[in-house]
This record gives sequence, C-alpha cells and structure tokens, in this order.
Amino acid sequence: MLTDMIAQNVVAVQAEIVAACQRSGRPVETIKLIGISKTHPAEMLLAALQAGLRHLGENRVEEAAPKIATVLSSLPSNMPAPTWHMVGHVQSRKAKSIIETFDVIHSLDNLKLAQRYNAFAQEQNVTREVLLEINISGEESKEGIPAQNWQNDADQRQNLWSLVQEISQLSHIRLVGLMTMAPYYAEPEATRPVFAGLRGLRDALMNEFPQLTWQELSMGMTNDYVVAIEEGATMVRVGRAIFGERE
Repeated sequence: MLTDMIAQNVVAVQAEIVAACQRSGRPVETIKLIGISKTHPAEMLLAALQAGLRHLGENRVEEAAPKIATVLSSLPSNMPAPTWHMVGHVQSRKAKSIIETFDVIHSLDNLKLAQRYNAFAQEQNVTREVLLEINISGEESKEGIPAQNWQNDADQRQNLWSLVQEISQLSHIRLVGLMTMAPYYAEPEATRPVFAGLRGLRDALMNEFPQLTWQELSMGMTNDYVVAIEEGATMVRVGRAIFGERE
C-alpha cells in the first residue's frame, strides 16, 4: 500500500514536471527531481527509488546517515545507488560528516565552510559539487548569502563576487550553481519574481565567471516547483507531494 502510494505520487509529480517543461520549451531531461525525505523512514525512501526516483535530499546529517546506510544495504543489486543531496543549513563543525555522507551540497553560504569542505574532501580524495545558497527574497527568516539588492548595492554584489572568486580556487569542491528558499505563498504564482531573480543573478555570475559551469538552479518545493521550472529551475526539492506529510 505504501509502495503504491509513493509510486503514484512520483508519477504525478513527474507528469507536472513534463507539463511545465512543455509550457516553457525545456527538455524534461534538464530537471532533477529531488525527493526530500527528512523525517521519513528508510522504507519510504526505498519505495521512492523503486518508483524511479534517483535523487534524495535530507536536511540533517544526524538523521540522514543511518537512513542512507539502511537504504544502501537494502537496494536490489540491479538498482543504482541514488545521488544524495544535503539541502539544509550546515554548521561548520559538521563539515566532515557532510562530505562523508552527501554527493551534492545545496546550502553553502560562507568561505569558512567552503574551505572546511575542501579540506575534508581532499583528505578523502573526492570532489563534491556545491551550490551557493542565496537569500534573493530578503526574507529575514531565510538562510543564505544576502543578494536581494545585488544589482543596486555595490557592497552586496562585491561580497558575493569575492566569495565566488575564492571558492572557485578550491581544488576539491566544484561550484555548479545557486539555490534559494522562496517565501511560502498560498498562491504559487507569487513566487515567480523570486525564481526569476535567482536566474538573473545566475546569468550575471555566468558572464562574470565563465570558467564555472553554473548549470544548476535549485529552487522550488512542493508548493511552487511548477513555477520554478517555468523560471529555469534545474533541481526541484519535493517532499510532501511524494512522501506525504511529515511524521
């Protein structure tokens, strides 16, 4: 019953993604659907993987590490391991565990943390993809690098440009794009300016730092992922629409 419910949910979300891509003239292959599985048990993650999901995201390494171990030990031999995404705020002291546990980190927001990630990745002889978490809306409750006025505020812009320059020099983390958390609105359409704003910032950074790929825009969750795709998202972080309400 649980497996069937999650499978139906995955199919429904994927159908919405296809429709959003058709409306915006984008190939559906450019969208990564990340199932946000925080608070949900390992058996639900396995059900999502059996339904075809290939990306899973968590907010806390303490919760994620044992679940990931359970999932990996339970995967059928013919099923590839998923890509694991860290989407939550990270304290510097947990950097080593993050590097050990996750493949992609969406929430990088300062140079000290970038340097710690790089050092631990170098120790483990791995390279991790990272995205800069950007507070593009200016909402005080949101984490991320302030960038709500980057076009008009020279200091805000310079701080971000300098951070990108520093991170681009690190050898074992690879900056691949931007992430944002939009404010919650009852009407998803209200998020469109936020997503368009992050895309505009990404385009400016692409012009300024063409040596970096900037291929990823992580934006959009259950309430607004369709709008995010229409505005250029390449990663959407969907929890409730796949796994149901959190326990």
